[in-house]
Amino acid sequence: MTRPGKRLATMGSAAALVAGALAPLQLAGATPAFAASYEWVALGDSYTAGVVPAAGDVFEHPRDGCERTDQSYPQVIDRDFSSLIDLTDVSCGAATIEDVTSSWQRPAGRSLPGSPDPDSPFPFVPPQSEAVKSGTDVITVGVGGNTLGFADILFKCLQLGGSSGGAGTPCKDELAASMPGRLTKVSTEYGQMLAKLHEKASDAKILAVGYPTLIPQDTSKCTYNNQHQFLSITRGDLDWLRKDVLEPLNKAMEKSADAHSSTTFVDLYESSRNHSVCDSGKWAEGIFDSDDRMALVHPNARGHRNAADHVASAILNAIAPN
Repeated sequence: MTRPGKRLATMGSAAALVAGALAPLQLAGATPAFAASYEWVALGDSYTAGVVPAAGDVFEHPRDGCERTDQSYPQVIDRDFSSLIDLTDVSCGAATIEDVTSSWQRPAGRSLPGSPDPDSPFPFVPPQSEAVKSGTDVITVGVGGNTLGFADILFKCLQLGGSSGGAGTPCKDELAASMPGRLTKVSTEYGQMLAKLHEKASDAKILAVGYPTLIPQDTSKCTYNNQHQFLSITRGDLDWLRKDVLEPLNKAMEKSADAHSSTTFVDLYESSRNHSVCDSGKWAEGIFDSDDRMALVHPNARGHRNAADHVASAILNAIAPN
């Protein structure tokens, strides 16, 4: 894989993280404890890969359809910590847990219903876990939403909310009964995935990266039929999506991570709580971004910068000498 140019972090939060991590680990006149290069493999779906224009430009040419962007958090960390960490990024838009663990995936690029990507069809890519080797030091994995079927749920809520004129909870009424089974599927497959990753790299530290806040606690911030927010999803269904879909998804992932001694859960939800799609300082875009480009409720560059800060801190803690 061709990797973008790298630089040492010299300012901002990344520099603060470096300084904080290195300071207690150095002796006067000694070589820094992090002089060695650590092998990091980044796995995940579109919330890792970036995918949407608001998360930067696709940097890989020729494109493989996974749509990794230059402002996604693995690439931000790679630029900030290139002297410490050697990145292999195989994250891919629309990836499921099975695509990480064992399934070959055909990337969709930026195909939309009725509007295929001009470069499609793309070749299949192997299971992301194949990038993990016995000598891998750190694995980050951000996946689960596509196994839950979040995109399908979102589109169903858009459709039903449009038909209801913004009233009631039509999406909850139709889909709520399916949620326990969907969450059980995520929990089961997530645990199997972590076991597989540990089997492939028994000494690696695994960081399970959660999803950020997308929907505010106060859904009165969200305007019905605002294309830069959730378009035709009703406020009642937004409350349901937050409380009964997105928050339980993060909890299911965290519970699975806690059951594996080699895995640490990286919470992005709390730090992004006041930066939802409906907040003025948003770190995630709505159905369309502020430049009217398709975003389909994904983190923007600011959201990936926040993820980079938290994931980088977790990586530094993972590789720090005991």
